[in-house]
Amino acid sequence: MRPTDTGAAEPSGKLYEAKRTVHNRRIDGPFRRFKWAMMAITLVIYYATPWIRWDRGPYAPDQAVLVDLAHRRFYMFGIEIWPQEFYFVAGLLIMAGIGLFLVTSAVGRAWCGYACPQTVWTDLFQHVDRFVDGDRFARQKLDAAPWTWGKVARRGFKWTIYLLIGFWTGGAWIMYFADAPTLVREFWRGEAAPVAYITVAVLTLTTVTLGGFMREQVCIYMCPWPRIQTAMMDEKSLLVTYKDWRGEPRGSVRQAERNPGAFGDCIDCTLCVQVCPTGIDIREGPQIGCITCALCIDACDKVMAGIGRPRGLIDYATLEDCRAEAAGGPARPAWRALLRPRTIAYLLIWGSIGLAMLFALGVRDRTGLSVAPDRNPPFMLMSDGSIRNAYTLRLRNMSTMPRRMEVALDGLPDAAMWTDATSRAEAARVLPVTVPADATQAVRVYVLAPPSAQSEEFAFVATSLGGEVERQRKETTFEAPGAGQ
Repeated sequence: MRPTDTGAAEPSGKLYEAKRTVHNRRIDGPFRRFKWAMMAITLVIYYATPWIRWDRGPYAPDQAVLVDLAHRRFYMFGIEIWPQEFYFVAGLLIMAGIGLFLVTSAVGRAWCGYACPQTVWTDLFQHVDRFVDGDRFARQKLDAAPWTWGKVARRGFKWTIYLLIGFWTGGAWIMYFADAPTLVREFWRGEAAPVAYITVAVLTLTTVTLGGFMREQVCIYMCPWPRIQTAMMDEKSLLVTYKDWRGEPRGSVRQAERNPGAFGDCIDCTLCVQVCPTGIDIREGPQIGCITCALCIDACDKVMAGIGRPRGLIDYATLEDCRAEAAGGPARPAWRALLRPRTIAYLLIWGSIGLAMLFALGVRDRTGLSVAPDRNPPFMLMSDGSIRNAYTLRLRNMSTMPRRMEVALDGLPDAAMWTDATSRAEAARVLPVTVPADATQAVRVYVLAPPSAQSEEFAFVATSLGGEVERQRKETTFEAPGAGQ
């Protein structure tokens, strides 16, 4: 349906559409160069990030980005996330979702057109096709040709490159979960864990299948995002649009010269269709197959420049602006469509969440304390009549160096405590404990109170010494026999 159409599209009567091989044509222009840049940036980030080193001291891994499942840690440069801080990961996911909503409401499926992994790897495989088989018409001719030894050799060479790309993709993925140099050595020596080989095999298969063969079918039929995005787009959202009031009726340059004023600017060269990575005809109006990559804009602008007509027959525009322009109004710059309440609201929400997470990272404690009292038995009567309770303390040190802490009693004025590493004779109200770097240490503590003690609440206070002083306080209960016992 075109921007100025009001009727609904007629159903085709077909339940399934036959598979069409899309051989898109090479084009140059600002959007194609931006797409090149995005592909290069995203691939470099994905493949190179596991090899970046980050000095965290001798007690922590030096890989900049690492998901350490064995120790339940997530490292990202100077940030270390512990399991109990998973809300930071949840915050990042929320920011990613709102960022996607922001992009969609502002410029349609620009994420799909430039940064989606399916788009990036499909683009990479399409460049491999051009390198091995040639541009659009050469690939079409080769597809139609009978199978000869030359065609077998070309296909074998191309599919070998596909497999290398898929293997490299799977290999890069597993490096995010272990030290990259160590894992590479173990992988090629056959010493890596079986899950590493299985993961690489699965990702090699899926990368080659989805990016090398299915390609646009994933975007059109498998991905849910084209369906979801319709709830976030409105008539003020930018999308790639064919201005039919200017381009119709179509006719060649010669026809237009023989009949001035009888034809629109579109010369029906189909170059916009030939360059499309999903093979759609943008002149049929907004459709689910359009990923907003804007390569058709580059193609159409090139044709318009060649025949001396103004650019913008296919352009980024909102449906609202299209109606105004079709009615004779002036064309509005695309960037002005970005500044509207909806996109500003998304941006403010996205930024607020980011600032809140940065604040939380800045003020979070690097130490922690948890207390678990014994429940069976809750107390023990000693031979001299005194009462003993047992507790398990977990002292957490989230810094990259060992930390010395003091654990003290707050309350129970006549009580003292000792640990498994000391004796009752060494009982005191303050105990020193050294917690290893980036670790949680369990300490078994026994609290002894005189025979006259009653059940009451008190607290353990853990104070870190050296560097930044932090204090953690956890309340618990001291159990003693009741008056009738």
